[in-house]
Amino acid sequence: MLAESRTHDLSRLELRDLVHDLAGRPELWAHLVRHDPSERVYCELLRDDHVAVYLICWMDDHDTGYHDHDVSAGALAVASGQVREERLAIGNEPASTLAGPGDVLDFAPEDIHRVTHAGRLPAVTIHAYSPPLRGMGAYDIADDGRLRRHAQSYEEELRPRAALG
Repeated sequence: MLAESRTHDLSRLELRDLVHDLAGRPELWAHLVRHDPSERVYCELLRDDHVAVYLICWMDDHDTGYHDHDVSAGALAVASGQVREERLAIGNEPASTLAGPGDVLDFAPEDIHRVTHAGRLPAVTIHAYSPPLRGMGAYDIADDGRLRRHAQSYEEELRPRAALG
């Protein structure tokens, strides 16, 4: 599955199917799982012209902060443990979804969201992005209340820039 050649960028539905399938095949990635309380551990499983796939390991207090994926759509599947996704909603509380084993979440390039570890046990998620990630935007709120986007490379770890609600 990981070596499969792709001829087009994947739709959100195709991304959902890909991460769901991979999350159910731990023989392909279980040897890479490593949990570190000080930071998320992530490993790129695949990158070609049309998709990038990552394994991410989560523990208490791990938080991406609010971010977007620039021009890439994405999906994540929870293989073990729990994570929480929050979608930024100006003037309202963030829309929150708790995801556990077998659950799949997807997002459009324009979605601003954050993912945090949830639950008592460490978590493992599989993420796919199409086209492959090249850049992302991380968000904070300026002293005057303006939402600010900070461009960053996909190679930089996402972390909260400031509290956003």
